Amino acid sequence: MRRVMAASAVGVLAVAGYGAADVLDLAPGILTRDAAVSVPTPTVSGTPAPVVLPSPDAFADPVLTATGADAPQPTEAGLAAAVAAASDDPALKGGIGLSIRDGVTGEEIYAIDADTPRVPASTAKLMAALAVADGLELGARMSTRVVAVPGSADLVLVASGDTLLAPGPGVTDAVAGRAGLADLAAQVADSLAATGRTDVRLRLDLSYAPGPRIPATWNPNDVRDGFTQAVVMTGLSSQRARAAHPAPADPERQVARAFVARLAERGVTATLLPEKGWSTPAPATAQQLGAVESATYGEVLELALDRSDNALTENLVRQAAAASGRDTTAATADAAYVVERLEAHDVPTQGLVLKDASGLSPGQAASAATLSGVLRVAASGDVEELRGAVAALPVSGLSGTLARRFSAPATKDVVGLPRAKTGTLRAGSSLAGTTVTADGRPLTFAVLVDRFPHTYGGTQRARAALDRIVAALTRCGCR
Repeated sequence: MRRVMAASAVGVLAVAGYGAADVLDLAPGILTRDAAVSVPTPTVSGTPAPVVLPSPDAFADPVLTATGADAPQPTEAGLAAAVAAASDDPALKGGIGLSIRDGVTGEEIYAIDADTPRVPASTAKLMAALAVADGLELGARMSTRVVAVPGSADLVLVASGDTLLAPGPGVTDAVAGRAGLADLAAQVADSLAATGRTDVRLRLDLSYAPGPRIPATWNPNDVRDGFTQAVVMTGLSSQRARAAHPAPADPERQVARAFVARLAERGVTATLLPEKGWSTPAPATAQQLGAVESATYGEVLELALDRSDNALTENLVRQAAAASGRDTTAATADAAYVVERLEAHDVPTQGLVLKDASGLSPGQAASAATLSGVLRVAASGDVEELRGAVAALPVSGLSGTLARRFSAPATKDVVGLPRAKTGTLRAGSSLAGTTVTADGRPLTFAVLVDRFPHTYGGTQRARAALDRIVAALTRCGCR
């Protein structure tokens, strides 16, 4: 029987400041300090064409829509030779887990030790993406509303999951900052003008998708150092955590204060009510005075993957679990929901250990087979919106956590072709995503390495090895 692992004690490991954080996958939200794990049973706590996955999905880049189905498929022997030539660093001997699948058929073509669980780090967010795409309508938006309580001077700001609110006006073509508190305040002030009210009392309704503010399995130093922040259902885009710049401990109160200030600019004086009442739902009979909408869930998911944002990933998974009727208050509820959705789509979970949805907690493990299984679901179209999220992964050498990757002489010829989610720890490094061969055949790949020296230099060697392997897949015909 599956069980959710209890929170474990986390040791504090020294880091070398922001420079080191930047090397470890471009902070924010990606430096996860961990130790090697070995868990045998499943628990939960030529110039290739720029084609990655066949995808008619509305969220996919148009250049990713050709299928490549007519291109020849690489052979197992061809892929084996390409990988062997690219992974000759003796420091990695015996420490590679790899699964390569045909991006058209989903068939696994070549694998190395794919069933061995290793440290996934932030590639765990691909598993979270499946859960989010399964549980939420990715074309929908989060609404932040203000309602008036009948028979009183009380207003309630109802939080519905948007932690990317602009403190001023919203920006219509933005993801972070699409919904603006200044716009919401303007609507509320206009609604109140009809009644002549200029003095109100304000509280928040934080009853939606409750859960742990800080997962018990996270290293608290990651919050302190700005690699993540509280997992809540409202927040300001201007106060997101980044390395060496931690987010406020009380994002909900920051939203309330900013909204009071915006109301004051519109001639409305609002007095904040005590926070002890903020968990009470707004009355069903309350009258809506204004509402602003976020970017789509799909766009927010793409941002979370692009930036490797831990708290934003946890927020989305929690919302997906809530939308599916699951309890979200347990310490490892997010991880449990992710595993539930993996198993629902026949993704292998042997040896899987999840304690959170973001990959931040120490002591987690996933195999190349598990990550490859998620990519198989994306390529198959079984969860159509997942395919769009995978097609929008960071681009090698150009964007997100891959912006500074594939820059070495051995790999820079493939810049702009592979797309992948990164994961980097001192105990393990990983890449999982999509590419296309020199013959134009789309492939998915999941590669994890460990058993390299757990030092700064060892981490760099591991990352370089991953880049070389993926570059070899991209430039070969492998027939």
